[in-house]
Amino acid sequence: MAYVNKRYRAAVATPGYEKHKRYDLDSALEVLSAFPKPKFDETVELHLRLGIDPKKSDQMVRGSVSLPKGIGKSRSVIVFAEGDAAKEAEEAGADEVGGEDLAKRIQDGWTDFDVVIAHPSMMKVAGKLGRVLGPQGKMPSPKSGTVTPQIGQAVSEFKAGKVEFRADSGGIVHVPVGKRSFEANDLAANITHFVEHVKGLRPSAVKGAFIKKVSLCGTMTPSLTLDVN
Repeated sequence: MAYVNKRYRAAVATPGYEKHKRYDLDSALEVLSAFPKPKFDETVELHLRLGIDPKKSDQMVRGSVSLPKGIGKSRSVIVFAEGDAAKEAEEAGADEVGGEDLAKRIQDGWTDFDVVIAHPSMMKVAGKLGRVLGPQGKMPSPKSGTVTPQIGQAVSEFKAGKVEFRADSGGIVHVPVGKRSFEANDLAANITHFVEHVKGLRPSAVKGAFIKKVSLCGTMTPSLTLDVN
């Protein structure tokens, strides 16, 4: 903990960093790059506080999007499919493909995967895993693009860095947008693409400001507030 605090204190002393400042994207990325770096390649995260009531179904914001520069990580993808769809998933690079056997492994406690995709015909199997996958944000859903007949395409996209997102109970969307080793232009492209995508998801029931605050940070850095207007 002392080591983390020492690193954090060094970060907040970085020239150009101001806790309450609203940064344009280029300036924020410049400060982010100047923060002290740990020995691992940190994930760069974006956090959007939305003006929604997440308890109301007509204001829920969720989905999936392919970021133009990927996220710098190959994700573990499992698929519920059979027949030709199962073959398509395997050819696209799925880490595991199955049906009842795969569901039993998950029910028995195996959750070492990032994304779950299901062919619509297999939701009778995957649907039983709601209590396990739901709390982890891994339950397949048509809205997130993880319940689809286009199995091969979905596997390829998620393996390449397509990200799922869903507003949490506080109305905040959290999403990885790359690694600190990325070029600033690549991070900027991912961030801009994601923010514009979310803007297009504004529920008609929302009144007033939709995106209230956008914060950017590395895994172990202070956050930087972005001016996205």
